[in-house]
Amino acid sequence: MNYKVPFVDFPAHYHNMEAEIDAAIKGVLSKGDFILRDDMRQFESNMASFLGLSHAVSVHSCTDAMRFSLLAAGLGQGDEVITVAHTFVATIAVIVHCGATPVLVDVADDFNIDVAQVERVISPRTKAIIPVHLNGRCCDMERLMDIASKHNLIVIEDAAQALGASLNGNKAGAFGLTSCYSFYPAKILGAAGDGGMVVTNDKNLAEKVWLLRDHGRETKDDIALFGFNSRLDNLQAAILNVKFKYLTQWIDRRRELAKLYHKGLEDIPNIVLPPPPEPTGGYFDVYQNYVVRAQERDSLTEYLRKNGIETLISSPTPNHFQKALGLGRFHLPRTEQFAGEVISLPMNTEISNEQIECVIDSIQAFYKSRIQPW
Repeated sequence: MNYKVPFVDFPAHYHNMEAEIDAAIKGVLSKGDFILRDDMRQFESNMASFLGLSHAVSVHSCTDAMRFSLLAAGLGQGDEVITVAHTFVATIAVIVHCGATPVLVDVADDFNIDVAQVERVISPRTKAIIPVHLNGRCCDMERLMDIASKHNLIVIEDAAQALGASLNGNKAGAFGLTSCYSFYPAKILGAAGDGGMVVTNDKNLAEKVWLLRDHGRETKDDIALFGFNSRLDNLQAAILNVKFKYLTQWIDRRRELAKLYHKGLEDIPNIVLPPPPEPTGGYFDVYQNYVVRAQERDSLTEYLRKNGIETLISSPTPNHFQKALGLGRFHLPRTEQFAGEVISLPMNTEISNEQIECVIDSIQAFYKSRIQPW
């Protein structure tokens, strides 16, 4: 279906930088610079500088970034790692793949980890916490780091959706032992395929991740450990270097769009909006997604679709309700409630103000005289 308001617009995104991206691709192909080359190193340097951290190691995906962070930190069999179920399954999967056990807690009203619940589930086996900065909003990292310090726990930040977000001037990803990023095409900074990165101030950990991503090789002929094949392609890095120049501009635009949504939707009693874009409580949100909780969510989604508006419902079945994962022992009321209410509205830097108004008008029309509000 051709939507008049697409959730993302990959063709328009490319055409806005077509000449630059084509030149970057041609440069890589003409030089034959494909694996672990200068474009990749430059992108790592760009990211480390942007985040104010010392070391950045690019990998194939954010999933590998989290897995390698846990492995490099020594997590394994018998250890427990606290995280949330209201996230993409990869956050939980990496814990299992390291041989550790996930311990799930509920989320707060902003969809991020409810820090007040963390200490209740800490046990002698707890070794780490993975907070997820969801939808472009930083978790309450100051409180979380106090808890981690008190109990001597490692913190690995899942910052896949929060590049550029901050709390009291400190960027998401600058709090824990490592931060992990995704460059999936739909992200604020997206490649033309998969990509990820580990960023840290810990030199030794960075060196371990560096080994893990390339078969454990210290040099071409010297192998230090059994590693993996998880390198960010130099071609993707070249594309990301082009896009990196526009990152702050894109963040500003997303915040402008969020203001339009907030102004247009705040008087509708049938939906609950995310925190407003005006900085409150020290939070600076980048709106990777603009997610609302909606009464009659599924009917609203269908109505918007019929009116040419593309939306996204992420994880309508909570991860701990996925029977194959064996996580049914957790009771997470907010997570379970939100799974039936959340809907991501179109949010991309190619969208026009007029298209945002179209979404707002359609939502208002759906709820007009339809049902009693919450």
